[in-house]
Amino acid sequence: MLPQRLSADLCSLRPGETRPCLAVHLWIDRRGKLRRHRFVRALVRSAARLTYEQVEAAHGGRPDDTAGPLRESVIAPLFGVYRALIGARRRRGAIDLDLPERKVTLDADGHVAAVVPRPRLESHRLIEELMIAANVAAAETLAKQRAPVMYRVHDEPAAEKVVELRKFLAGLGHKLPAGQRPRPAHFNRLLREVEGRPQAPAINTAVLRAQAKAAYSPANVGHFGLNLRRYGHFTSPIRRYADLLVHRALVGALGLGAGGLPEGAGESFDRIGEHISTTERRAAAAERDALDRYMAAYMAERVGAVFSGRISGVTRFGLFVTLDETGADGIVPRRSIARDVDHDEDGQRLVTPDRIFTLGDAVEVRLSEANVATGSLVFELLSGGAEAPTAKRKRPGPKRRRRK
Repeated sequence: MLPQRLSADLCSLRPGETRPCLAVHLWIDRRGKLRRHRFVRALVRSAARLTYEQVEAAHGGRPDDTAGPLRESVIAPLFGVYRALIGARRRRGAIDLDLPERKVTLDADGHVAAVVPRPRLESHRLIEELMIAANVAAAETLAKQRAPVMYRVHDEPAAEKVVELRKFLAGLGHKLPAGQRPRPAHFNRLLREVEGRPQAPAINTAVLRAQAKAAYSPANVGHFGLNLRRYGHFTSPIRRYADLLVHRALVGALGLGAGGLPEGAGESFDRIGEHISTTERRAAAAERDALDRYMAAYMAERVGAVFSGRISGVTRFGLFVTLDETGADGIVPRRSIARDVDHDEDGQRLVTPDRIFTLGDAVEVRLSEANVATGSLVFELLSGGAEAPTAKRKRPGPKRRRRK
């Protein structure tokens, strides 16, 4: 990521201020197909800075004073474009995972005030689809100009990961088409099949983990998840160094003035791609760790409290549980469940003489430990699972009379 001084100020739009930019004009038909596009250097003056919630409310007929004047002239047409783009996305078959995110709210002293699921709004998807269209236009333009391109690539899943996923799904009574490499449409069919079921969150996560990791590279292998042939990052405001490389490449390839890539810059794209891919993954891991620690700090004040949740993972050493209220994840150690526990790996369940605990089951747990340093939670299982079938006892037959 670029420093905040750049990304949040010099490379960011501010209401009422004129900013130089690299803009793209997109011509999109009613079926969401990108017909043509043109990149230009321009000056842009932002009319207002709106949050996703403001745009969503305005679209739903509840505009505030800031969004109201823009509802008919800007917001409504944008949602019209979004409907066309989302239709094209569905026909294209991009993988559509449902992975809820958590939002941490801090108070004035920097303490965690609340942790709630982050809402998934149509306004979020509107911006995503428009950015995808611009990213495709950037990659196609540079490829046509035979200019260096820092692609955002996402290869198809590795064979061994697909084998693991198939085994996981089989234990839950689901499957991917056998004997062929899975395509995005196969994953979407599976995700639609489990939508709304208790196992859906775990299956969405398993599908995500089976995917290859996205990366930056000048060697184009396409984007499997989005089901696109060419994809680069061209965003506004500029957030990543990869975006800056794409902007500079466009300036140079289209003769848009000073600021293009230096001569021979493409020769270092392999090395740069590896570096920025590594730093991106490191940043994502740090973000996950920070969120876990915030969650543990928030939950530390509630040790001893009882929560409802669902089993989100089954391992030989215990059950992972995701709480309904906050989305917090923690473990129920195997030793605390029962003295005699069998791990049925294929069936994704733990079996005791009295109960069976299966992935997706509703449970009630008590928080017994919250470790802020490691960001981990430990639960005690109170109830849940299914009653184990009891062994049938053989009934004694009629007694035979002994003949005298």
